Amino acid sequence: MPDTEEPNIIAGTISELPFYRYKRWQWWSLVALSIFFLIMGQSVAVILGRFYYDQGGNSTWMATLVQTIGFPLLLIPFFAIPSPPEASTSSVSVSPSVKVVVLIYFVLGIVIAADNMMYSQGLLYLSASTYALICASQLAFNAVFSYFLNSQKFTVLIINSTVILTLSSSLLAVNEDADAPSGIPRGKYVVGFLCTLGASALYSLLLSLMQLTFEKVLKKETFSVVLEMQIYTSLVATCASTIGLFASGEWHTLHGEMKGFQKGEVAYVMTLVWTAIAWQVCSVGVVGLIFLVSSLYSNVISTVSLAITPIAAVIVFHDKMNGVKIISMLLALWGFASYIYQNYLDDLKARRARAVASKPQDESSC
Repeated sequence: MPDTEEPNIIAGTISELPFYRYKRWQWWSLVALSIFFLIMGQSVAVILGRFYYDQGGNSTWMATLVQTIGFPLLLIPFFAIPSPPEASTSSVSVSPSVKVVVLIYFVLGIVIAADNMMYSQGLLYLSASTYALICASQLAFNAVFSYFLNSQKFTVLIINSTVILTLSSSLLAVNEDADAPSGIPRGKYVVGFLCTLGASALYSLLLSLMQLTFEKVLKKETFSVVLEMQIYTSLVATCASTIGLFASGEWHTLHGEMKGFQKGEVAYVMTLVWTAIAWQVCSVGVVGLIFLVSSLYSNVISTVSLAITPIAAVIVFHDKMNGVKIISMLLALWGFASYIYQNYLDDLKARRARAVASKPQDESSC
């Protein structure tokens, strides 16, 4: 009967999830390590990106390029992270054609390059703390895109999170006492705000599209598939950024930029190198969370850096934390907490469903 077969199908699907292919302590350890890599990598990269601009760097294409040029470092997880045993399955999945996969990677890579460029423009005209707070709007966009593309339901907590995060960003938009970097006029601050907001929306859309690709096109989300997507899309984004660097003519100014860097030529090179490394450390965390949890969850965790980056910016760059910015931070944390709590409830519900589906169906023979 259908009623007796469905639990077995569900149990078979559940057993293929990463959570069930690792031991519990291994899964939690890898999730914690991925979260650490994502938060610290992103926070350090933003601070170094702002340092690059403050010390005399002004090439937005170079700032865009360093976000993906270190992608070969993503090969390290192949050796550093143990692969879980593959789950046996009787169903035969049809792999998509090479042309389809190449087209998907190409389009996503171009979107990543455009997104990185918008982030670079935003960081050029904003302080690191303001930039980080605006990036918190990713969660609001995440809720909208995941609703339409990934069938995520709108709950009271999700709606609350979306409204609160929108208010948080709106406060920064109307802040008359905006602490833009020295020499940046109010008009450029608005451009930086809009670019960062647009980049946050595009990044959320990108993650939803990746999740949709795993579910509808690739139809699997193994560690190797997740890592391949990250590597190949980063390769396309790096090529696009390199073309932009030369086509714009900014490559002509790089030598003079290095000579005029306030901390010296060595510091210039090391700033770019460590920025590239920091972004790839962040990418390792993203890859880990996509594989262990989901693409959407990695977006949630990435916003945790908003609690670290503004504080680090105050210490490193002496950014002002005026009343509006403090209220914006508190609202962002409130919205983040609401989103995390909803994810906790969803996870708790899913675990109960898994536990029920995993029990032997003693009554199936009746």
